[in-house]
Amino acid sequence: MANFKDIIGQDQIKKHLQDGIAKGNISHAYIINGETGSGRKLLASALTKTLLCENRTDDGDACGVCKSCLQTDSGNHPDVRFITHEKASVSVDDIREQLVNDIAIKPYSSEYKVYIMPDANKMTEQAQNALLKTIEEPPAYAVILLLTENYQSLLETIQSRCVILNTKPLEKNSIKEYLIKTLQMEP
Repeated sequence: MANFKDIIGQDQIKKHLQDGIAKGNISHAYIINGETGSGRKLLASALTKTLLCENRTDDGDACGVCKSCLQTDSGNHPDVRFITHEKASVSVDDIREQLVNDIAIKPYSSEYKVYIMPDANKMTEQAQNALLKTIEEPPAYAVILLLTENYQSLLETIQSRCVILNTKPLEKNSIKEYLIKTLQMEP
């Protein structure tokens, strides 16, 4: 999982999320929308890691060394759930089994319990309706991250109850600068 400092571009979204964390003003549900490769998964992982971190840095990022950060990095944090699906779409059963039935269980070791759905735009209408009640009345500790390439494919009732963060395509100069400075590649 990434830290905010490791993400190139998306400065406005990073600032929004880090300010929210610093002020204790985190939404219960976010839609992180953007094209493939725009950083949706990195933003979700940085937010998750920072929310669960035991020793956040002064600039609102995860420390990277506490037990929670190490568990998150290894994919073994008990308070992080990835909503997966076996078929072409995310079914109502996927939502009920992996999110709705689990969300009432309080976090094991953190202040938050984070649910990440990488393919939110693949939810069936029935799955979205099953998710809707949970998004309307979530427990205080729950944070739901819906990652999508097209947030408009989600029901308007879901959109209206989430904070929508639209990623922007990375500029070529940002990528070039990152490759040269961070990875010491030749120009």
